[in-house]
Amino acid sequence: MAEISSSGYKDYLAGLFAGVAAVATGHPFDTVKVMLQKHNAEAHMIQYRNGMECTARILQTEGIKGLYRGATSSFIGMAVEGSLFFGIYSQIKLHLQGGVQSGEPRPQVIIPSAACSGAINSFVLGPTELIKCRMQIQGTDSLVPISSRYSSPLDCALKTVKIEGVKGIFRGGYSTLLRESIGNAVFFSVYEYVRYHMHSNIKVDSSNYSNLVDIGIGIVTGGLGGVAFWLTVLPLDVAKTLIQTNPDKNCPRNPFRVLHSIYKRAGVKGCYTGLGPTIGRAIPANAATIVAWELALKMLGIKRG
Repeated sequence: MAEISSSGYKDYLAGLFAGVAAVATGHPFDTVKVMLQKHNAEAHMIQYRNGMECTARILQTEGIKGLYRGATSSFIGMAVEGSLFFGIYSQIKLHLQGGVQSGEPRPQVIIPSAACSGAINSFVLGPTELIKCRMQIQGTDSLVPISSRYSSPLDCALKTVKIEGVKGIFRGGYSTLLRESIGNAVFFSVYEYVRYHMHSNIKVDSSNYSNLVDIGIGIVTGGLGGVAFWLTVLPLDVAKTLIQTNPDKNCPRNPFRVLHSIYKRAGVKGCYTGLGPTIGRAIPANAATIVAWELALKMLGIKRG
């Protein structure tokens, strides 16, 4: 079902709530994913057997706060990214429909809307993820020397710029752009089509039950969309993590070259390093994102069929 009404700034405000919900729910899974990608996909590093061992080690050495390492930059980044992404997606979608609301989803509308908004947001998401990833891999474990650790996200950003220049903060930008444009085209295709067909086949008379059904459908569509996103673009995310966390500022920046190196060393499994915690994160984080977005739209008076 399509939007019945839309208001510019409200689309962006609803997206902000969605971004915050995503970080609050999914950041611990993301920390484990980044640790696995850094220390399992890269050659000659200490490896974790699986996500559970990685989680246990973080909890043992740092407690719960270790799983939220780097969350400050994520909350800021995802709040801005969520606001821009959902706002731009809604506005481009409406424009491509000629300002006319359409009931059934159309790929010629959904795919360019999602891909364009994802590409634009990659310029915000890239620097915040670089800071997040560098904060996540340091921890209190012995994998990163104390002299090389950052005291805060701001310290990380300042040191990165000092050592690598302004362009250093955008390291991994090409990988982020590819991941976000391709991944979000897949995400919204799955979300819009599943949502449309679920609403078409579920009829509820009571308004109370209708709200519960909307939340339930949001959980299902967000979760499925998130799984589809990561199954499609996780290799690009693995390459991005290695590019952004490599201490050598002259390291290769081409994600396909990095993936080729990983494939030669560890095969397809290496390119999907961190799949377990990534899928574990995708379902609750994306479900929370979609539910928060749709509830915010409803509270702001933007109705969806």
